[in-house]
Amino acid sequence: MTPSPSACPEDGLPASVTVYEVGPRDGLQAEQHVIDTATKVELIRKLAASGLDTIEATSFVSARWVPQLGDASDVLAELDLDDSVRYPVLVPNERGMSRALESGAREVAVFASATESFAHSNLGRGVDEALAAFAPVVAEARRRDMPVRGYISMCFGDPWEGPVSFDAVVAVARELVEQGCSCISLGDTIGVATPGHVKALVAALDEGGVPPVMLALHCHDTYGQALANVYAGLQVGIGQFDSSVGGIGGCPFAKSATGNLATEDLVWMLHGLGYNTGIDLDALVCTSSWMSTILQRPSPSRVVAALSRPEDQSAQIGGTP
Repeated sequence: MTPSPSACPEDGLPASVTVYEVGPRDGLQAEQHVIDTATKVELIRKLAASGLDTIEATSFVSARWVPQLGDASDVLAELDLDDSVRYPVLVPNERGMSRALESGAREVAVFASATESFAHSNLGRGVDEALAAFAPVVAEARRRDMPVRGYISMCFGDPWEGPVSFDAVVAVARELVEQGCSCISLGDTIGVATPGHVKALVAALDEGGVPPVMLALHCHDTYGQALANVYAGLQVGIGQFDSSVGGIGGCPFAKSATGNLATEDLVWMLHGLGYNTGIDLDALVCTSSWMSTILQRPSPSRVVAALSRPEDQSAQIGGTP
């Protein structure tokens, strides 16, 4: 019998949660070896088959900046955008938005930074310039009644600038909300957040007019704090959490940014808290094991390691695609 956590619901937590899968986009973007389009599409289909209903499919960034995602239109063309799964895409500017619309995108996200150093490194412009560039993108999406998510990177710490002030994060979040973003994802890009820090930042945002119901949490597990930070987020009313299948990913533009929170580890904890996510953990683990053979390295996920079959584990270590 496959192990599963005992469900022990807790009072005071959100009634429901959303697992926002970012593996096909944020997970793969840092990979040096370009993954072919067919494999990306198969990954997305496997994730959908496991029960994930929100899967960030790709990004319409310039192939010069992120070669891994240069096939965004081809990936989206292979997906059934009319089914019950949401397939949001990341767009960096008006050109990216035009490409996304031409490809049939139904939901988009924009990405900002709370620090000047990362804004220049990742976006090629300052914080305010980047926000100004997003305004027409968000306006066009809202004109079409498309949901828009706003990512904020470096909410808890920056490898160049160190600790990040709450005021800086609140200012960027407020601007994105005023533009029309319906959800703000707080990025712990280098994984330095701790539970108390998460709660304090959420309180500052709430006081600044961005309530927890509008927030998502995007954790990296650099120092092993990701699940603790998710739990802290739940305690203060956050109900949406970003994660990546098998914990793949990082940020190619930030020093010391390691892998995302593994979706399997997140789902195990949520099931233990009594949430009915609709996600088949066994199917998700099988997908991670399959992806590990593609990437030629084992998954850092503890749940994947615990639930994988012995033959899957050996394939992760030395198998071939």
